Amino acid sequence: MKNIILALLLISFLASCGPYSFSGATTGGIETVYIPVFENETIEYGLGEELTTKITSAIVADNTLKVVDQNDADAFISGKVISYKKSSETYNIQDQVQEYRVDVAVNVSFVKPNGDVIWEEPRISSFGVYEAETETEDEGKTEALEKLAEIIVNRTVRNW
Repeated sequence: MKNIILALLLISFLASCGPYSFSGATTGGIETVYIPVFENETIEYGLGEELTTKITSAIVADNTLKVVDQNDADAFISGKVISYKKSSETYNIQDQVQEYRVDVAVNVSFVKPNGDVIWEEPRISSFGVYEAETETEDEGKTEALEKLAEIIVNRTVRNW
């Protein structure tokens, strides 16, 4: 009797250890994506292009989806930068700014070519902080855009 129970347990265990794949299952069968340049509704020049480049690089690095031309895509990641703000973050004892903060917000959607919305977010935001004396606003902006790209890619390949 023990042999039968052990055999059943072994068969059950082996059956549960079947093949597993990360491709396709997490993306609902979507394998390719097109990323048009994000629109920019702010006065900060080049934000749409920079964010698009960072999202594209993050998708390539993630290696779950392949970035392709519009005609070959299973879905599109598109959006617009809706706000950009620089503000003081921290001050020293003399009330001088030590760090600045850059906040960026975007509207994003992940849509199939037929118009079916896979997901969309009316406002995703992130920020970057940079030292007033040793860094530039571009470094804060880069940090904010890299965080946004990571959020967008994670949402695209893992959260639906």
